[in-house]
Amino acid sequence: MSNILNHTFNTPYTTAPFSQIKNEDYLPAIEKEIQNTKTQIDIICTNPESPTFENTIEALEFTGEQLDRITAIFFNLNSAETNEEIQRLAQKISPLLSEFGNDIRLNEKLFRRIKTVWDNRQQLSLNKEQSMLLEKTYKSFSRNGANLPEDKKATLRAIDSKLSKLSLTFGENVLAETNNYTLHITKESDLKGLPENAIETALEEAKARNKEGWIFTLNYPSYIPMITYADDRDLRKEISLAFGSKAFKAGAHDNQDIIKEIVQLRQQRAALLGFKTHADFILEERMAKSPEKVNAFLDELLRKAKPAAQREFKELQEFAKKTDGIDRLEKWDAAYYTEKLKQQRFDLDDEKLKPYFKLENVIQGVFTIAERLYGLRFKENATIDTYHPEVKTYEVLDENDAFKAVFYADFHPRPGKRNGAWMTVYKRQYRKNGVDSRPHISIVCNFTKPTATKPSLLTFNEVTTLFHEFGHALHGMLANTTYPSLSGTSVYWDFVELPSQVMENWCYEKEALELFAKHYQSGEVIPMQYIQKIKESSTFMEGMQTLRQLSFGILDMNWHGTDPTAIKDVKSFEEQAFESTNLFPNTPQTCMSTSFSHIFQGGYSAGYYSYKWAEVLDADAFELFKEKGIFNKEVATKFKNTVLSQGGTQDPMDLYKEFRGKEPQPEALLKRAGLLK
Repeated sequence: MSNILNHTFNTPYTTAPFSQIKNEDYLPAIEKEIQNTKTQIDIICTNPESPTFENTIEALEFTGEQLDRITAIFFNLNSAETNEEIQRLAQKISPLLSEFGNDIRLNEKLFRRIKTVWDNRQQLSLNKEQSMLLEKTYKSFSRNGANLPEDKKATLRAIDSKLSKLSLTFGENVLAETNNYTLHITKESDLKGLPENAIETALEEAKARNKEGWIFTLNYPSYIPMITYADDRDLRKEISLAFGSKAFKAGAHDNQDIIKEIVQLRQQRAALLGFKTHADFILEERMAKSPEKVNAFLDELLRKAKPAAQREFKELQEFAKKTDGIDRLEKWDAAYYTEKLKQQRFDLDDEKLKPYFKLENVIQGVFTIAERLYGLRFKENATIDTYHPEVKTYEVLDENDAFKAVFYADFHPRPGKRNGAWMTVYKRQYRKNGVDSRPHISIVCNFTKPTATKPSLLTFNEVTTLFHEFGHALHGMLANTTYPSLSGTSVYWDFVELPSQVMENWCYEKEALELFAKHYQSGEVIPMQYIQKIKESSTFMEGMQTLRQLSFGILDMNWHGTDPTAIKDVKSFEEQAFESTNLFPNTPQTCMSTSFSHIFQGGYSAGYYSYKWAEVLDADAFELFKEKGIFNKEVATKFKNTVLSQGGTQDPMDLYKEFRGKEPQPEALLKRAGLLK
């Protein structure tokens, strides 16, 4: 029997044939496609003709197409629907791919051809996209050891192989720690303060595990209601400490030594390639360009946000003291008293809003907004295969009914799915032989599940998360480039959050909310006073929220912007990094770093600052929509043509200036956040 993964998929739009793939298919299929790709590269290397852009750079760009398809399927499943067998396979496949990547980047014959084209680039008549592909191809080799002597190339290979395994193990440990914890409540009185929906979900969780009572977990839809609403402070403390101590306990799933090894290997790798630190290496290919610029950016925002955060914290302390006689505000009190104070001030809470945010209505709302802005239509297509029955599939069409993309949506937590929310790609867009090959895009979330009596009703935070991930999806779906490696979200990482974060702005606008915020029982549109309160409360405790985000960016830069070889203790190093942003008392038994998957597993190392960086871009960009109208077709078309469709074909600042007519101003963000006095 031939392996289904080694052939073009005979499915609608050549989508992944999930139900026909067996776990044992992956490893042999990947090994075979590695060999096929090596053969394709050998043909480039042995071409007797002089190296040209077409026979070298472009030819290399289109190698390994089937390998890309298979690995995308495999690693996306390892995040969204994993199991022990897939995790074991990942530990074998990751080093194979790392080794193969190095085989390509350290291939001297190939690099000589690339360098010849690079050195003669001034004589070539290349367009902007071709020039960018040449530059990125050359840098992907030079920045990954192509100019190193043989002994150092061997060292680099060993480092890369170790790093690929370590980041996988890091993620597996976080998932195991998330799945291993349950808060089992047997007394109904302990549920005081919790929303009805959270109680019902916990009851169903207990039943699913054949237990009496109610079970809460560390998955966000279970954890967030408990930490936000439970009146029992001891229970809030227990689940907060469990959440904060993930992979920070001696034992099989402890990530402390793994972190130290990861940062040291990253530092060795950077030094080998001639960079001072891992952050210097990473930031050379970012809008920010250097650790100094990132640190200056974070410091500037810290100076502006800290006084507001300190005022807010003092106010929260006084409120908790007055309300419940709390003398010392702890981390497990933050969400609880913030929510209570918010309810008092705005007479608004998630429980009042949730009936207006039925998941299906919010999905329809985001589709309608995409249609009004960009002319897209989403047509559900149940014939497209999925990896789980909960996954929904859509054909995406433009205003002329032309096919633009396949869209997968996966919304609820499961044991095999990691926490959080993300957008991913199963197949990138590109043009080859005159054919525009369209992308397959997915968003994966962990939203509140429907219960026996209620549909999935989202918190407002979940609504903004859905819009955020959908913004990334639009960046992928509207891609209009020639080369796959420059397509969609293949952009600098401090630019990639612009399409996602700008999309969140529509959640706060009356004109947009009225399209989808309808009561799940009565169909009544969300009352105007609620919309007003959503707007007013959007900057509530913004100083503290900004400080929290900055603390993560600062921690990331501390791990990656200095030489980590002297770091002995993960917790004390983290405490030092948090010194300038700390408001709450330290809890010795918790550690953020050991479950900071963004930087140790998810590709955001030396890049977490980019969320705030992109907020500056998105606040500035949305000001133009506000000025001209949030559904202004001219502004939307300009944003689509300059930002969403162009991927990484040009320098992002050039694309942004083409859209906005000027560089972004931080004042737009500070004004929106209410931090400008």
